[in-house]
Amino acid sequence: MSVIIILLGASLLVAIFFLAAFIWSVRSGQFEDDFSPAHRVLFETKPTETGCKSGNACSNTNCKSRICNHN
Repeated sequence: MSVIIILLGASLLVAIFFLAAFIWSVRSGQFEDDFSPAHRVLFETKPTETGCKSGNACSNTNCKSRICNHN
């Protein structure tokens, strides 16, 4: 019978610890991000290629088409 009281006390201590950790995380702002980074990746826009349309050969190493419109 005394084992039940010990286990009950231990489980209450663990529950109080997790409750305190949850309250601390809410107060410190851990749950303020409404649109998490995991969802932001799905809607991320592709970077625009600046100056790479047509014309001379491109000297820009970030240009995918290797053709630029600068003279």
